[in-house]
Amino acid sequence: MILACDNLSVQRGQKLVLDRVSCALRPGDITAICGPNGAGKSTLLGALGSLMKPAAGTVALSDKSLAAVHPLTRARNVGYLPQSAEVAWDVSVANLVALGRLPHRDTGEAEVNRAIGVCGLEDFRDRPVSTLSGGEKARALLARVLAGEPQWILADEPLAALDIAHQLEMLRVLEAEAESGCGVVLVLHDLALAMNHADRVLVLREGRLVADGEPEQALSPQNIANGWGVDARWVGEAGARALVIDG
Repeated sequence: MILACDNLSVQRGQKLVLDRVSCALRPGDITAICGPNGAGKSTLLGALGSLMKPAAGTVALSDKSLAAVHPLTRARNVGYLPQSAEVAWDVSVANLVALGRLPHRDTGEAEVNRAIGVCGLEDFRDRPVSTLSGGEKARALLARVLAGEPQWILADEPLAALDIAHQLEMLRVLEAEAESGCGVVLVLHDLALAMNHADRVLVLREGRLVADGEPEQALSPQNIANGWGVDARWVGEAGARALVIDG
């Protein structure tokens, strides 16, 4: 089930925040969307989830316009994890995760239990969400998405504000979902995480797609210099690379 956009443009007021972006994303891959602040990363992610109306261009799921898909069907196929970790009601973790079944209009007890287990929340299932730490809440919100069993997971900076251990824990969950055939698209600021964990990287700058390919290609020192305006180089072995800033 390919998720693709063609000549996608998004406008806010008089400003064009996404400018003629085209890409075709493959299920089973972890795709990282990277770029400097204001590059259009969150806008692209939201547009891929049909959460905003394009000024031009299309988004398609398996060659069918996503905007034309019934909202319930769309919600069953595309799970979206927003950047904000706010929860409107202080429900239990189990009830929060169960909300992920709403598009299916069932309780999905087995799917909810699986999501809670995958995200390591068994000991927290009866806890009010307000009592969770930032990392625990992030896992609970991810579990809510997983409970819906989407074909695609779109996550906006899911690792932000998490410590290293929780970042790696969440990445392991997402990698397992990708290995099972789910498409995973992440907005990431940490280029080392994108280099070491993504199968593909899209680099945006001023709303335009300026690089698209395997991490070593898309996050080359030249592309980093062009996109972020810094001189940098990679050290270490594949899968464990670190970014060194030269001045």
